[in-house]
Amino acid sequence: MTEPKDAADPRAPARLVLVTGPSGAGRSTAINALEDLGYEVIDNLPLSLVPRLLDGPPLARPLALGIDVRTRDFSAAALIEMIDRLTRVPDVAPEVLYLDCAPNTLIRRYSETRRRHPLAPAEQPALGIAREIDLLAPIRARAEVLIDTSDMSPHDLRAEIARWFDTGTSARLAVSVHSFSYKRGIPRGVDVVFDCRFLRNPYWDETLRPLNGQDPAVAAHVASDPRFDPFFAKVWDLVTLMLPAQLQEGRTHVAIAFGCTGGQHRSVAMTEKLAATLAEAGWQVSKRHRELERRASASGSVAG
Repeated sequence: MTEPKDAADPRAPARLVLVTGPSGAGRSTAINALEDLGYEVIDNLPLSLVPRLLDGPPLARPLALGIDVRTRDFSAAALIEMIDRLTRVPDVAPEVLYLDCAPNTLIRRYSETRRRHPLAPAEQPALGIAREIDLLAPIRARAEVLIDTSDMSPHDLRAEIARWFDTGTSARLAVSVHSFSYKRGIPRGVDVVFDCRFLRNPYWDETLRPLNGQDPAVAAHVASDPRFDPFFAKVWDLVTLMLPAQLQEGRTHVAIAFGCTGGQHRSVAMTEKLAATLAEAGWQVSKRHRELERRASASGSVAG
């Protein structure tokens, strides 16, 4: 692992964190924590004004923008369009921080505070929570950093924000590893994609079919393919060559994706193995399983 690039390097793009998520998930706590870390913070700035903000003088320090459904002119489509525009600005390195939370936890938090939900001011909070989670689903899918606050105290969340976004004296590179199904297309925003469809498929084993790549039996089945070890070794060689170079270039986030037919077995197993190996090597890493998350959401399970 090479020496990190100095965060004050004038060649590095300015860090811009877009903080969003369902109401009650801890956005205000996250915004305050980022401000304490030295970020310039603006909450609920109308989306239409963000480009004008960045047209001014170069940012002297990292910037965090709080965005939620109360933001003027907010819509998922408008926010995604803005994110796409920001990725094309050479002097800015945008990241989406999505604060997720289990619906039951959000309902409990609203009942404890007796607040009205912005999407259901005259109805039960549960209705507004369901509407908001559905509305924000496309944004959640675009998040570089996803933090589930369901079991977190405000102190825990502050510590997690510091782990991901502390500017310190050195730049840090966040790596996210994704699994997906080619049937639903390659996830947007990923930097590197590996195809796992040539590996032994657990789907054809009836005992493994209902499981996923997080299960040790499925992982062992995939790893038993003679091509698995050489494939992972080459992936690892490429990743360990690429990540230090990306860090030197001032990148703050790199997304790596593994795809297979259904996004349930082989790609999940590869994602789990690479994420664990990266973490052991000292990289800051998160993982996302798009199809598993989608199925959990469709079955009424907790998102995240």
